[in-house]
Amino acid sequence: MKTTKISRILIFCSLIAILIMGFSEKNNLSSYSINDSVDDFSLPNTEGKQVSLSDYSEEKGVIVIFTCNTCPYAVAYEDRINDLHAKYASKGYPVLAINPNDPSVQPGDSLEEMKKRKREKSFQFNYLLDVDQKVYPQFGATKTPHVFLLQNTDKKPQLKYIGAIDDNYKDASQVKEKFLENAIESLENNEQINPQETKAIGCTIKVAN
Repeated sequence: MKTTKISRILIFCSLIAILIMGFSEKNNLSSYSINDSVDDFSLPNTEGKQVSLSDYSEEKGVIVIFTCNTCPYAVAYEDRINDLHAKYASKGYPVLAINPNDPSVQPGDSLEEMKKRKREKSFQFNYLLDVDQKVYPQFGATKTPHVFLLQNTDKKPQLKYIGAIDDNYKDASQVKEKFLENAIESLENNEQINPQETKAIGCTIKVAN
């Protein structure tokens, strides 16, 4: 009897593990990959307006960056993100920043705190809140910051680069490879982006239980 009970417990645990793995794989499969078309979305910005990805349809592309107020890595990149927008918005690649964190878990990432941060840092780009946390899983974002470079086509924007902004989050003056900028320049020159994906370095996204 004891052996039978243990066997049942093991079978039950195995079934749970299979279900968890299946759920995880399903989620991974649902996120975008390189060259995938990206669906439209609409989120509130720090000015209280709804901003959609389709609002940027006349641009050459969009630099979507999942970032936040509180992560030290994200804070280290704030000035660089501002500089990226200043440099590339006029060339057709504006920055669209999205805070994926749940404010109930991380109060410093509430919409009110985002408004304050935008004023303090003079952000020139749209800063949005992923209110229901439905957008970042579609992209497959896992860190703050996490970059997704889109190129607009005749139909929908396509994903062309995923990963880090550059290779040195600690010190902008010591950067050797500007992954994102190189990717944009490759698009401008009709060249293959290399690398198309890099590892995003940052904090995990805060999700409500």
